[in-house]
Amino acid sequence: MNPLLDCAGLPRFAEFKPEFVVPAIDSLLAECRTAVARVTAAETPVTWDDFVQPLIDANERLGRAWGQTAHLNAVVSTPALRDAYNAALPKVTQYWTELSQNQALYARYKALARSAEYATLSAARRKIITNELRDFRLGGAELAPERKTRFREVRERLAELTSRFSDNLLDATDAFSHVETDPARLAGIPEDVLAASRQAARDAGQEGWKFTLQMPSYLPVMQYASDRGLRELMYRAYVTRASEFGKPEWNNTPIIAEVLKLRRELARLLDFDNYATYSLEPKMASTPSEVMAFLRDLGRRAKPYAERDLAELKDFARSELGLEELRAWDVPYASERLRMARYAFSDHEVKQYFAEDQVLAGMFGLVDRLYGLSVRRDQAPIWHADVRFFTLTDRTGERVGQFYLDLYARSGKRGGAWMDDAITRRRSSNGIQTPVAYLTCNFSPPVGNKPALLTHDEVSTLFHEFGHGLHHLLTQIEDLPVAGINGVEWDAVELPSQFMENFCWEWDVLAPMTRHVETGERLPRDLFDKMLAAKNFQIGMQTVRQLEFSLFDMLLHSEYDPESTETPDTVLARVRAEIAVLVPPPYNRFPNSFSHIFGGGYAAGYYSYKWAEVLSADAYSLFEENGILDPDTGRRFRDEILAVGGSRPALESFMAFRGREPRIDALLRHSGMVETSPA
Repeated sequence: MNPLLDCAGLPRFAEFKPEFVVPAIDSLLAECRTAVARVTAAETPVTWDDFVQPLIDANERLGRAWGQTAHLNAVVSTPALRDAYNAALPKVTQYWTELSQNQALYARYKALARSAEYATLSAARRKIITNELRDFRLGGAELAPERKTRFREVRERLAELTSRFSDNLLDATDAFSHVETDPARLAGIPEDVLAASRQAARDAGQEGWKFTLQMPSYLPVMQYASDRGLRELMYRAYVTRASEFGKPEWNNTPIIAEVLKLRRELARLLDFDNYATYSLEPKMASTPSEVMAFLRDLGRRAKPYAERDLAELKDFARSELGLEELRAWDVPYASERLRMARYAFSDHEVKQYFAEDQVLAGMFGLVDRLYGLSVRRDQAPIWHADVRFFTLTDRTGERVGQFYLDLYARSGKRGGAWMDDAITRRRSSNGIQTPVAYLTCNFSPPVGNKPALLTHDEVSTLFHEFGHGLHHLLTQIEDLPVAGINGVEWDAVELPSQFMENFCWEWDVLAPMTRHVETGERLPRDLFDKMLAAKNFQIGMQTVRQLEFSLFDMLLHSEYDPESTETPDTVLARVRAEIAVLVPPPYNRFPNSFSHIFGGGYAAGYYSYKWAEVLSADAYSLFEENGILDPDTGRRFRDEILAVGGSRPALESFMAFRGREPRIDALLRHSGMVETSPA
């Protein structure tokens, strides 16, 4: 049996082959279309059990198989798998588009919403019907036939282009390496990084030290290498990925141009002014102007701090490092040196205390204390030897959910960190289907006989993704379309993830998850106090950088005219003139690697990181008031935020937990940006 057709249990990754993809998807698409024909037949009653549930069942099988394929294409990409994925992608896209435009389905959902049964349905099921009616409108169900055809063509082309954008970025990232043979140029780079780069060179049959654009290799060079030329070489390679400076077939510039044209056309087919307005329909924010007002207000508060940060950095670089002009490739290096000078510690020093196994034990211990849940190592088929599998159980030993953990960077794996759903909670004739998640990061793997070590930033990243995972795993909703993260407004989905990051700054949580790699000692309290003092180091510069990305995204999808002579690069230049304090060199091609908006789901949605940060900081402030490990507050957060998934509007969930509407005060306080002029 084709393993992609088996939905009886966990994915059968050990048996997966790329040649299984297209036959499985073809078979499942045929099943789905048969189900659509059955539920839209005149003799089929318009009830939840006869109409909605069979469609959910059929679509889940397709979603499971396609989800496995997409996941593997992201974490163990090969030419054969990529070809199979791209062969099936237009078929899957076409199906979802035709589903959203099916007049018979649309009419039946409207009839169900008007029926006597509707009032008897659970709130979750009523929300599903409301969402479906909205999504039919956004999917083109009300368009004239010729406009429907064009809408389908545009969506299919966009799916192809965004996939190619990601492929190009992955290929360009993996293609670059620099083998350094002069030990003198390695001054300042930590020993564990050098050991890993030496091993990478040996594995490639080369002498010297091999550096790549994978973050565990690239970032330490930028932070610690004293050799300015080496930093510049790596920086230029990183910021010109997938641009005109590399292979023509990997250049994302024409893809960006076409994507923006097609997104605007898609929105206008539905009579929206622009893609941003269309994108915001299912989100918390109402209009692009509301989002931009929010971003600019935060920018007004943050920019004075950013300007102060930069002035201090330039002064330090000039007086202590002899750098008369601070260049882009100097900023991480000078910042790390300034942090060491001001707070008497380095990221590398802290990293020695965060052995991966100890961090995981501490993170799992936090979940036990907050939510009364245990995490244990388990067995399941996996896609790479580095992957581990865990089961989450409650106090009675009953399984709540499971998750895969894939932590290390490698060739063929897309950069960044993310959570995705493998299986979603639902009730079926066999009982409750427990959820399963993928948690993916790109950390440095172990070297020699030592455990993998994480920087404190990486610990925060791990907590962030685990927060997403808990949102998916702890849902109590039994209807798949609004269980877990499903149906949650995009600009609220980061609330549980950013919420979890706060615990990485609490001594009672952090101390037990530390163990020095050599001595076995816990993190000293005085070193933690230095970390805490440095928590908001360069927070102004960091904030305006995120606002730069968010404004660029929103302007591209609202005010920018892709038919004009202006280019995305000139839009970005305008944004930088307004909000940025650091302007990179002219050859920097940031848009070409901005995969969140051109290869992922954040188009006209990147602002959601800052939007949700207001929610998460305000939610965490209740823990600060009641005790950060208070089990009653933890239970309330689980019940009112995590458990309800997308079964009700995110604002209602927040208010049920916090007892009021969100306020920005906690975010400003956590960021050290209080409502006074900076000194």
